[in-house]
Amino acid sequence: MKGIKFCLLLFVAIGSSQEIPPVEWQIQTAILAAPEEYRKEAKIYGYDTNGNWVTLREGANKYICLADDPKKAGFSIAAYHKELDDFMARGRELRNQGKEFQEIFDIREQEVKAGKLKMPDKSTLCVLTGTINPTTKEIENPYVRYVFYIPYATGASTGLPTSPTPPGHAWLMDAGTHRAHIMITPPKNDKE
Repeated sequence: MKGIKFCLLLFVAIGSSQEIPPVEWQIQTAILAAPEEYRKEAKIYGYDTNGNWVTLREGANKYICLADDPKKAGFSIAAYHKELDDFMARGRELRNQGKEFQEIFDIREQEVKAGKLKMPDKSTLCVLTGTINPTTKEIENPYVRYVFYIPYATGASTGLPTSPTPPGHAWLMDAGTHRAHIMITPPKNDKE
């Protein structure tokens, strides 16, 4: 019985560690979301061998890249200006406490209004999704969307629609809130 328990624990440990990609792969893929000129010196957050959220590489510029979350289906990475880091870190902290989207939204809205949470007057976020080739581990069918945060902006103040438009057209999401942002979602290549 002890042998079976040991083998089961060993299998679980090996299976868990295999789910976390090597640090170098996390770094090389995470930087794909950043503009090319910022990749070499961007700060990278990702996962250690136990699945803990850690800094994989310190940065020397204004960009932060997030590695793919191996616990989530699909491949998704992001990069943002470092002035957004407090805001993003607070969201991760609240998610780790078990809070759902709307509760996180409301808490951060209150904290930004109260001056407890710093939200820059403008900042950018880039999200890249794709498929991991199981053999080469390369990212295939990459797809990028862009987010430009401009807190408390409205349709009237920007001249943008506040509901989704055809792909490639800008629109304002979460208008009038701390999380107001311009969304630009390019059309997907139908040939992929």
